[in-house]
Amino acid sequence: MKTNEIILAIETSCDETAAAVVKGGTELLSNVVATQMDIHQKFGGVVPEIASRHHIEQITLVIEQALDEAGMTMEDIDAVAVTEGPGLVGALLIGVNAAKSLAYAHDIPLIGVHHIAGHIYANRLEQEFRFPLLSLVVSGGHTELIYMRDHGDYEVIGETRDDAAGEAYDKVAKALALPYPGGPVIDRLAQDGDDLYNFPRAWLEKDSYDFSFSGLKTAVINKLNQLKQKDEEYRIEDLAASFQNSVIEVLVEKTYKATMDLDVKQLIVAGGVSANKGLRQALQDRFKHTDVELMIPPLYLCTDNAAMIGAAASIEYHKQHYKDLKLNANPGLMLG
Repeated sequence: MKTNEIILAIETSCDETAAAVVKGGTELLSNVVATQMDIHQKFGGVVPEIASRHHIEQITLVIEQALDEAGMTMEDIDAVAVTEGPGLVGALLIGVNAAKSLAYAHDIPLIGVHHIAGHIYANRLEQEFRFPLLSLVVSGGHTELIYMRDHGDYEVIGETRDDAAGEAYDKVAKALALPYPGGPVIDRLAQDGDDLYNFPRAWLEKDSYDFSFSGLKTAVINKLNQLKQKDEEYRIEDLAASFQNSVIEVLVEKTYKATMDLDVKQLIVAGGVSANKGLRQALQDRFKHTDVELMIPPLYLCTDNAAMIGAAASIEYHKQHYKDLKLNANPGLMLG
């Protein structure tokens, strides 16, 4: 088995059609992403049927472009990897069927990858992992703390009990009549606002690493309605800052407690919300005087992409965890 295997990776779990070529799990040879963000903005969120239709239109093009930019053909590829789940079932199916077709036609291994594992392993394209480590996964659909003793070993020690952090951002943004996706907009506005409203922090039980953002979302919406009913002046920047500070404080402090309790060597931040400037700065400030090495991916690896799928697939390749042609999309796939 090759040590510097070359993997063609495919990602279609939501509204990005992506393909990448990754060498040895750490070297990125190409990374192509066809986004649908402009299409879904007018609907205020991702429409699954439209997303699937655009994946069909783009999948062959992005695969060809990824191979071309890497200077390779399918004859150079040692395995095909694809996001198996979780995600939108119709969107996942496009990528899974494309990957199965390529694996069958070229008689090479097929590897199914968990979407969150991909987000975690995006960091390995920048720097090698040191175990044990903790990963804070923050995205539109996930907010989790994942403990790893070794490559491919995932233990979820904390997760959201209701809304994910990114989901709360989008819902609050919609209430504030801000465009989709709401996270980047609120982050920008928060930089010019003050935490005037002291929204609640959901700490839950004393020793819990779980999260909850539904109550915070409701508190923001209720405050906005009160301000409007009383015809009081308010700055949207202050509402954004107050909301964001509440989210960030809980994320950072629970993560800090977990890293201290578990005595980890690295903290890996993953998922779309890891692009949030406020969160990145708060994590850097909290961990700068600790022995825990903080790893935050560059912005182009924060959101959905296929490079991360190729990086995670490398671990499965060396363990020979291959899939057969019965592989199907699994929208509820559990990590590990």
